[in-house]
Amino acid sequence: MRYLLLQRLKEKLYFDSKDIAQLFKIKAESSWVLCNRYVKKGIFIRLKKDTYTLSENWNIWEWKNFLKVSNFLQVPSYISFMTALSFYGITTQLQRDFFESASLKRSERFRIKGVIFNFYKLKRKYYFDFVKKDDIFIATPEKAFIDALYLYSFGKYRLDFSSLDLDKLDKIRIKKMMQIYPEKTKALIKKICRI
Repeated sequence: MRYLLLQRLKEKLYFDSKDIAQLFKIKAESSWVLCNRYVKKGIFIRLKKDTYTLSENWNIWEWKNFLKVSNFLQVPSYISFMTALSFYGITTQLQRDFFESASLKRSERFRIKGVIFNFYKLKRKYYFDFVKKDDIFIATPEKAFIDALYLYSFGKYRLDFSSLDLDKLDKIRIKKMMQIYPEKTKALIKKICRI
């Protein structure tokens, strides 16, 4: 019986103990206990406090589902750096089981079932130029590139320049955007982009 009810969760990317309480028509306290038990049994995967996904879903998710979870793990945040550049086809490096985001709150790393979600804190003045695509908040290609170079210029990020196809980037947009960044970052952008 419970297995059949759990199948209704397949359509959800993630859920909480309130969803389970409604699904099984049980009290909130019982739902909390049930969720913890199902995590221990490997039926649920805990994404963060009182938020879960089905293990069987996790194992068959598409790349975009992990991007959506990344947005959810730390709010506000947007996908950026090499993950966004890979999304746009600007790098030949395909990051598997590794997702990077820009965040306003704090730099943090989540490791969930072998998948790593990295969040790099940016100052508010550098937190801009992202869009919502397919329910995913993601940097524009030029902003993802600048975010990566900004951290790289201060030794806080590794970047394989040979994997990047810079011809796919709008150099005029980059030149306009880079004006607010420190001289160290601007010098690096000018050198790499030859602008």
